[in-house]
Amino acid sequence: MDPLMRKPRDLLMPSLLALALAACGGTEQAAVPPLGAVATFEVAAADGATGRGWDGVVEAVRRSDLSAQTAGRVIAVEVDVNDRVAAGDVLLRISAVEQDAGANAARAQLRAAEASAAEAEQNYRRFAALANGQFVSKAQIDQARAARDSAAAARDAARAVVAQAAQQSAYTVVRAPFAGVVASRDVEPGETVAPGQPLMRVYEPRELRIEVAVPQTRAEAIRRDPRARVLLPGGREVTPAAVIVFPAADATSHSVNVRVRLPDLDPSPAPGTTAKVVFDAEAGSAGDGGAATVRIPLSAVAQRGELSGAYVKQGERLLLRQLRLGARVGDSVEVISGLQAGDKVARDPVAAMQALAAQRKQAGATDE
Repeated sequence: MDPLMRKPRDLLMPSLLALALAACGGTEQAAVPPLGAVATFEVAAADGATGRGWDGVVEAVRRSDLSAQTAGRVIAVEVDVNDRVAAGDVLLRISAVEQDAGANAARAQLRAAEASAAEAEQNYRRFAALANGQFVSKAQIDQARAARDSAAAARDAARAVVAQAAQQSAYTVVRAPFAGVVASRDVEPGETVAPGQPLMRVYEPRELRIEVAVPQTRAEAIRRDPRARVLLPGGREVTPAAVIVFPAADATSHSVNVRVRLPDLDPSPAPGTTAKVVFDAEAGSAGDGGAATVRIPLSAVAQRGELSGAYVKQGERLLLRQLRLGARVGDSVEVISGLQAGDKVARDPVAAMQALAAQRKQAGATDE
């Protein structure tokens, strides 16, 4: 074969071989230039008492979504979002012109029904008195009794209509069902509302809970030892007032719900915020991936978009290793996977990146 035809192939094969040796990381791998000074720390073994946690959402035990129960126009809104209210406080007023007119008409009908019932009662008594002397027939007595009973039933129906009309008038004043905080306000003065339209939401901030779904294999251990800790946003840690493990598992997810009641907190976390519940029964158990979780300083975490990582030193090399993070407590964060005890991690990701860039630049200058 023509040597000129073999020349590109002869030039390409050594390059491929060098890349293969470098990838394999064998003894033939080219020497790496020394790495500059990078401050590191050694990842300590996970404390067996830390336990394992699951994420949940804070929700209010007592929460009321107030809706309009009658039609009308909003004439006044007495409270706003984040206002504290007592039980029975007026929150909102709706125009009551039609409702008051209906109540007045119902009361007038009641008075007429009461008069008719009284007249029918007197007529029956007269016929009953005459019946002793056989001055009236038995049929007349029966007719008088039926008229009396019919008038009494009409009177009772009128009373029910009055109660219903009075209730419709009461619906025009919306009151707080219990003491709490106004979480949302959905109407403004001047708006026309219809029955079922949302008006406000009120919740009791001293009665909060979190529900987490744990694997069915973990439920029995938590049921035997229900001790737990709740890690709230901002690094706050509290001990729950009660832990309730549901008796049955979900047939679809094969998980068991655990309800954790929070104590009275000041300030209290807002409903809807996320929190982590750590169970002492899971202390020392393996996390996802088969290794116990560890903790590292937040300052050692390198963020690349939505991905989190850390620079791990291996000899004269720095490797950016992807991490799966868990709960944050103070200035540290839980590492669910990506690191293990004994790994040497750079304290400052920026300094590690600069040292890595300088090493690569030195390696390029040596090759030239």
